[in-house]
Amino acid sequence: MMSRGGGFVLESTPAENVFTPEDFTEEHKMIASLTQDFVEGEVLPHDEEIEGQNFPLLVELMKKAGELGLLGAEVPEPYGGSDLDKISSTLITEHLSRGSSFTLTHGAHVGIGSLPIVLFGTEKQKKQYLPDLATGEKIAAYCLTEPSSGSDALGAKTTAVLSDDGDYYILNGTKQYITNAAFADVFVVYAKIDGQKFSAFIVEREYPGVSTGPEEKKMGIKGSSTRPLILEDVKVPVENLLGEVGKGHIIAFNILNIGRYKLAAGCVGACKWTVELATTYATERKQFNKSLVEFPLMQKKLADLAIRTYVTESMVYRTGGLIDAAMQQLDKSAPDYSEKIGKAVEEYALECSINKVYASESLDFVADEGVQIHGGYGYTQDYKVERIYRDSRINRIFEGTNEINRLLIPATLFRKAMKGELPLFAAAKSLQDDLISYIPPIIDEEEILAKETAMLDSAKKILLMAGGSAVMKYQQNLEEEQEILESLANLMIEVFAMESAILRTKKATQRDGVQKSSHKINMTTAYVHAAFTNIETTAKEVLTAISEGDHLLMQLSILKKLVRFKPMNLIPLKREIAKKLIKNKKYVTS
Repeated sequence: MMSRGGGFVLESTPAENVFTPEDFTEEHKMIASLTQDFVEGEVLPHDEEIEGQNFPLLVELMKKAGELGLLGAEVPEPYGGSDLDKISSTLITEHLSRGSSFTLTHGAHVGIGSLPIVLFGTEKQKKQYLPDLATGEKIAAYCLTEPSSGSDALGAKTTAVLSDDGDYYILNGTKQYITNAAFADVFVVYAKIDGQKFSAFIVEREYPGVSTGPEEKKMGIKGSSTRPLILEDVKVPVENLLGEVGKGHIIAFNILNIGRYKLAAGCVGACKWTVELATTYATERKQFNKSLVEFPLMQKKLADLAIRTYVTESMVYRTGGLIDAAMQQLDKSAPDYSEKIGKAVEEYALECSINKVYASESLDFVADEGVQIHGGYGYTQDYKVERIYRDSRINRIFEGTNEINRLLIPATLFRKAMKGELPLFAAAKSLQDDLISYIPPIIDEEEILAKETAMLDSAKKILLMAGGSAVMKYQQNLEEEQEILESLANLMIEVFAMESAILRTKKATQRDGVQKSSHKINMTTAYVHAAFTNIETTAKEVLTAISEGDHLLMQLSILKKLVRFKPMNLIPLKREIAKKLIKNKKYVTS
């Protein structure tokens, strides 16, 4: 049975129900290999030129990517695409990550640039634009952000007024930080009709009144184009209205959900790349007549990089599997197919936000430690880890800042509960009664990950206790308590991360046995124990903020019972994890 979005908070998911990287088909592996070969053969040889903003070269490379089918993975076959599953497109995104700034050009085009037309375009719009977008003959850009409205997308000031003859919408305004702006042919632009009805439009570069401002001087992703888009009395044909009048927010938010998921996939690839660079450098670099990897503290650092990468990868492909499963239930020949795809993606909006936050912060951690492992060399542009460090920083801002996404995560869960889609409040109320007499479970230490599974179960109870208490106290005013929402989001993120790693590893042990899965078991165990400490700390902060007196003491007493697990010495575990990395000089899972 397919899990509902946010359902992981309430239910236990069988390991066999999650998609993991070990489930890749031969076709998936071929697509990953094709993408990797393209990056190594076509993109990396021109690395310096791309970083120097050789935009004609970027356009040429995009066309080559189009010839290989790397632009049309999510475009339906009737419009020139290959209509691959979500896992395939995720693999393309992950394996393009080593292309640095080219990766961003590609991602903006195939994701937020083309998908609004794929999902919400009319038949005429799809026939007109998608074939050229799938081949790279035309490049797409997405135009939502404005100088005065970043996270507040619906506060846009760009206007659209219907012409007297009813043939055109006349657009005026400025969009900011537009990726691919220097060379894009097609812009998906959001504007308010009559200054009120937030709507989306397909705008062509050739329309009179369309221009771009100067390139932004950015911290990272320097080879990509980022400019303002300026619209001055631009006459856009009425048939280029995308979706319905006043329903632009549906398009914008669904596309942002996809963008968040794809961003996380790119972070997985960048994490793996950084682990490889750091491990290789630490193996070859000698200090005090020893290789760096011979020092235990260096081994700990390398292990931490691998653990975060493993958990991030597990989350991303689990989420991709959920979206794929939802899409596979749809009838592609149905007239409302595109609309239902949008709803399938919206179902997992919460998981997309979790992926975005966790993956972007994991990459920042991995990149930062990657530089540290390189020492002074990591601070120089002669080593790729320096660029990875600079390029990674934008991910916490892209596709809705991590702060905004943290507010969205609990808000989305509560909204689903209010609509009756998840029995959240009933579960929280029932738990409050059960926790008074709660007795910690007896754990079979011989069973693989039994203790970690029990910790996960406790973590879910802690989340429900904290969330339920917050809702009871603040009710409709909870949205004003942003610090509490942030903490609840952090609890949900850790629960999803822990569970994704546990389920992946359990599935691997069922298929391959304990011995072959020992590396996965070690990484999962190390992560869960560290994450559980974070959960305890965060829960204390929430409970202390919303309760006082005897009620607070009672809740803290319950929390103490829920976190009563014997601490584990993670030092030998991390040394074992590091040995695997050092032996292979790259990220491995077995």
